[in-house]
Amino acid sequence: MSIVVAFLFLELLAIATINISFCDGSSDQLGCIESERQALLRFKQDLIDPSNRLAFWRDGDCCTWAGVVCDSLTGHVHELNLRNPYDDYSSYAFTQSMLVGKLNPSLLNLKHLNYLDLSGNYFEATQFPKFVGSMRNLKYLNLSLCGFVGMIPHQLGNLSHLQYLDLRPYNRSSLYVENSVWLSNLSLLKHLDLSWVDLSKACDLLPMVNTLLSLEVLQLSYCQLHHFPPLHIVNFSSLTTLDLSNNLFDNSLIPSWVFSLSYLVHLDLHYNNIQGPIPDELQNLTSLRYLVLSYNRLNSSIPNWLYKFSHLEYLCLYNNNLQGMISEDIGNMTSINWLDLSLNKLEGKIPRSLGGLCKLRSILLSHIKLSQDISEVFDIFSGCVSDRIEHVYLLSSHLSGCLPNQLGQFKNIANLYLSDNMISGPIPVSLGELSSLRTLDLSFNKLNGTLSEIHFANLTRLSFFYVCGNSLMLNVSLNWVPPFQLQELGLRSCHVGFQIPLWFYSQKSLIYLDISNSGIISTIPNRFWKLFPSLVSFNLSHNQIYGEVPNLTEAIHLELFDLSSNNLSGPLPLISIYMNALDLSDNAFSGSIFHFVCYRMNETKGMKILNLRNNLLFGELPDCWMNWKYLLVLNLGRNSFHGNLPNSMGTLSSLQSLHLRRNSLSGEIPASLKNCTELIALDIGENKFFGNVLMGIGERFTKMMILNLRSNKFHGFLPTELCLLTSIQILDLADNNFFGSIPRCINNFTAMVTMSYSGGNCIQYLSSSPYPGSYRGFAINYHEDALLVMKGKAVQYDTTLNLVRIIDLSQNNFSGEIPMEVTNLVALQSLNLSYNYLSGRILENIGAMKSVESIDFSKNQLSGEIPSSISKLTSLSHLNLSNNNLFGNIPSSTQILGFDASCFTGNELCGAPLPNNYVVIVPTPDDQNSGDNDGNEDEVDWFYVSMAPGFAVGFWCVIGPLVVNRRWRYMYCQFLNRLQEKLGNLVRMCY
Repeated sequence: MSIVVAFLFLELLAIATINISFCDGSSDQLGCIESERQALLRFKQDLIDPSNRLAFWRDGDCCTWAGVVCDSLTGHVHELNLRNPYDDYSSYAFTQSMLVGKLNPSLLNLKHLNYLDLSGNYFEATQFPKFVGSMRNLKYLNLSLCGFVGMIPHQLGNLSHLQYLDLRPYNRSSLYVENSVWLSNLSLLKHLDLSWVDLSKACDLLPMVNTLLSLEVLQLSYCQLHHFPPLHIVNFSSLTTLDLSNNLFDNSLIPSWVFSLSYLVHLDLHYNNIQGPIPDELQNLTSLRYLVLSYNRLNSSIPNWLYKFSHLEYLCLYNNNLQGMISEDIGNMTSINWLDLSLNKLEGKIPRSLGGLCKLRSILLSHIKLSQDISEVFDIFSGCVSDRIEHVYLLSSHLSGCLPNQLGQFKNIANLYLSDNMISGPIPVSLGELSSLRTLDLSFNKLNGTLSEIHFANLTRLSFFYVCGNSLMLNVSLNWVPPFQLQELGLRSCHVGFQIPLWFYSQKSLIYLDISNSGIISTIPNRFWKLFPSLVSFNLSHNQIYGEVPNLTEAIHLELFDLSSNNLSGPLPLISIYMNALDLSDNAFSGSIFHFVCYRMNETKGMKILNLRNNLLFGELPDCWMNWKYLLVLNLGRNSFHGNLPNSMGTLSSLQSLHLRRNSLSGEIPASLKNCTELIALDIGENKFFGNVLMGIGERFTKMMILNLRSNKFHGFLPTELCLLTSIQILDLADNNFFGSIPRCINNFTAMVTMSYSGGNCIQYLSSSPYPGSYRGFAINYHEDALLVMKGKAVQYDTTLNLVRIIDLSQNNFSGEIPMEVTNLVALQSLNLSYNYLSGRILENIGAMKSVESIDFSKNQLSGEIPSSISKLTSLSHLNLSNNNLFGNIPSSTQILGFDASCFTGNELCGAPLPNNYVVIVPTPDDQNSGDNDGNEDEVDWFYVSMAPGFAVGFWCVIGPLVVNRRWRYMYCQFLNRLQEKLGNLVRMCY
């Protein structure tokens, strides 16, 4: 018996020893298989590794290499995880960490691989690799954001063990699926993410997904899924996460099968064109914790049943048309930690019960009419919410009153946005107690008073600080060292002192700085860029900065620089090739721009917006524009440039706006400019250009919205191709030598036919230059402006330019009739055809131009009567019909009576508002003729015999010229009118 016990003891000891050997990784453990090691090395050979993530993939055991996991017993590679370590795919760090190259099929030699994650790398926009479908042991496959293009191969259906599949492309819709039958073979699939894949042709998608009984996560965002067929039986009822966002459903309703997913925890349906009320069927989803219905067109009030979702943690209804008030019942949502009701038509006050939501961390109620005192808002949050609240967004919410001193009790608040309200008074010093504060935005309120050091005492985490558009004064000591390191600072319109404050130079992490309109009177220090090495956006405009600007070649991070409206002089500074936008307009820079444009001719500039308007620059334009191929906007107006346009301007194929107004440029427009087919605005007015610039312009510039050729020497007729400018809103060809008739196809200007206007400016360029951590994500916003002649006066338009529709063909040599098609331009506001040779009648249907505010047909050869329909132009505030051949009565209306008489002079018109109100009286002959017949009958006979020819001669000598000659008739009417007035005065004197 003892022998048996001893034997068992030795056996157990041996097993324990073997187990310890495996666990401690001793030399007895197997290393990686050599064939698999070689497969990994071949895989590496086809890759570029800028961040050296695979630096140790050389020698030794491949199981110790980064991203490689082997089976501890067999040594086979069963996991390869080389995903990009950065999640923000728009960041610079993400790009630099990419593995770039080709996906080598050598991975097929990893026979036991069950986990493959190559997400966030870039495989050179190659076709999706079919060989992946032969890696039959895979359970986890993530090839998202890898740059693959083309059709997703049906071979993926061979991966019958797959439980996790993520194929999101790097570029939206670069991958597509023609049919989804292969999905039905993945019966073990739990997680499926095909977001951004074009599934518009996969009509069988929903039935195939319905066969996946184990599916728990389904993400189909941005898949162009406009329609879902009916689904009578829902088999994938285990689904807990469903994301169908950004698909814009055709029927504007939530698919009915969604309401059968009783285990659903996460539902995202934002941006899907969903209309009507919030569906009551949603209350069947009792497991919901996360609900997003933002960016739809929901138009009801918030239903009471939604307030009873006590388990809901995340609710986002942003940007809908929800109406009514926020109910006190919102206090029943006791689990809520994120609440976003922003950008709706809600109104009323924040209910008091909101203060009882003790788990609330984020409250977003921006762009709704709260009409509430800000101190009351903070009082509501002063209970248990104050201990947890981290994010408060109340932008443009009609808040008023003063910031309360109790602000300091919100110790955990990290982001506080209160901009665009009516908050007044000083900023309380208790602000300095918010030690967790990271972002504070109080811009565009009515705040006043002083900001001192005590306001920032404990703000050690502050990174983003904006108080633009207030009347605040910054008052700190010269040697103050702030406790924070800012990334963004906005002090526009706040007084910071006459010099750039010294404490700014301590902010080494600053990437955004706006101190425009801040009363600064100084120069820019030469060492400025060395002190701000990370600065990306800098706005110093509308101050009194003087002197010269140091060269910016060392400011390699600076992308947006605005120095407009200062007193700067000297030559233009040299710039870095990385700069995106430079505004030096409205200064006194002088000299040639050759050194600026042609600096380092072998380097391509990154500039997108260059504004040098209204300076003292002169000389010829250099021929070096081929290095500026990314330019979107070029404004050289109001300078003293002369000579011809260089041919290299035609290489600016991305150019959208070109302004050369008020220079002395001459010659013909180079043919190369026709390559700039993206042009939206072209303003070359008030120069000395000549030639026929309009030939072929409509075929090349189909996006043109603004065309201004005023005051040049252009000639030729208007070709019918001009009518291809369907987007044109401003057409100014005045003061040239164009001739011929006005094309009848003018009604093709559809932007002048439609009455719908988009808000904001005419052109806004958004060339985003995002920087990690910035909530604004710096964008280059260029607002187009124009100097236009409206109602006889030159008017500068900027922010309202998109609302303007003008045609000005005045001071040319146009002839023929005004085309009747012009009356179809019902959105046109100003029509100026004066100082031409137009003939014929004023259009009978001119009253159809409901939006017209100004009409000038003066100095032409128009004839006939003024059509009565002109009285229907209720918006008309400027009219000039003088110096034509018009005749007859002026139509009578309140609108017409308000115009000056000079608007009608030089014609043969009668009636108000001319100084003499002519009334034409037609005499009626008496039925009976009384007279004496005393004389001899022969005398009487001769009297009657001679009376007939005498009457005829007298009538035609006096009345005949009045019938034939309109001008004599007009003078005769004036004579009779004056005679009538004199007789009337005489009668009154006699009585």
